Amino acid sequence: MTVLEQPGAHRLAPPAAWRPRLDPAPLLPDERPHRLLGVGGSSGSDAPDGELLRRLYGLLVRGRRYNEQATALTKQGRLAVYPSSTGQEAAQVAAGDVLEERDWLFPSYRDTLAAVTRGLDPVEVLSLLRGDWHNGYDPRTTHVAPLCTPLATQLPHAVGLAHAARLRGEDTVALAMVGDGGTSEGDFHEALNFAAVWQAPAVFLVQNNGFAISVPLEKQTAAPSLAHKAVGYGMPGRLVDGNDVAAVREVLAEAVERARAGGGPTLVEAVTYRLEAHTNADDATRYRSAEEVEAWRAHDPLLLVERELRARKLLDDAGVREAREDADRMAAGLRDRMNREPELAPTDLFAEVYAEPTQQLRQQEQQLRAELRAEAESDGTAGGAQR
Repeated sequence: MTVLEQPGAHRLAPPAAWRPRLDPAPLLPDERPHRLLGVGGSSGSDAPDGELLRRLYGLLVRGRRYNEQATALTKQGRLAVYPSSTGQEAAQVAAGDVLEERDWLFPSYRDTLAAVTRGLDPVEVLSLLRGDWHNGYDPRTTHVAPLCTPLATQLPHAVGLAHAARLRGEDTVALAMVGDGGTSEGDFHEALNFAAVWQAPAVFLVQNNGFAISVPLEKQTAAPSLAHKAVGYGMPGRLVDGNDVAAVREVLAEAVERARAGGGPTLVEAVTYRLEAHTNADDATRYRSAEEVEAWRAHDPLLLVERELRARKLLDDAGVREAREDADRMAAGLRDRMNREPELAPTDLFAEVYAEPTQQLRQQEQQLRAELRAEAESDGTAGGAQR
């Protein structure tokens, strides 16, 4: 029996006796972004676990190098476009690291690093941005949904998957990522509403980097924070320092476990900043100042975790050098593989489009195959290589 089917659930009391169905106080987000690094723990929390912090540091170093290499690949013509997450690596790494194998990640187009952190091949993750294949990886085996370019359309999909898993009695959690601009889309509101009504095991991570391309946050919403939007749907909102990798992971871990235990969805707002342009096709100097960017560089997620580790004698110069060398090896492998010309089969255009190809699609494939045979015969007559 659903909530709407419960006797009297839809009835309202007379105005004089009316009371809110839920106390909104427990749903309200943190007054200030939750932080752990550099403050000795907050809200009574102990300092982050040293081994976990060292591992997260290594992932951040690799993530920064990954962003640098992918950006360079656009300049070399190996990628058509790349939306960098430089400056946002803490939220990306935390999201990719916090899930169990059975859980699902629903990324946006900027969340390539989250997918790589989850364990996907970086070349396959970049395939969509390169223009190869349909997606580059198999969502069914990786439990990572396709990178989503339309804003927020992945959020209802995440809710649907989470709700279906709950109906089947599975303890699967769906973590959906979206930018601050995506919260202005109807799909965002529909997803949160359905997730809360159904108590779906879903977590929504909003990376608030201050701009929807060039539109600042204050021109998108009048809400006190994006985390406050959770209250209107009946779910808790959390506000976290998006550059503090330990804090983001802690908040996400709590939200994931709450969802897995049947507690319903959570909206997490990670306050962060996009240090690079929106994409390689964007000129960010037209809408923000160099002073603003430099102020955020002082709050770089890499600097925060490195300072913490050094202060606790968990990292020295040799450890920093080792992490950077590991990241350089990863970047070199990515660069070498991306510089190879892909072997493409034109008929792959028709694969994995429909479960049952339409008549029109079959006709188009037959036409293409006929054209390829004719071209191969022509090349053979002229002494060229057969395809």
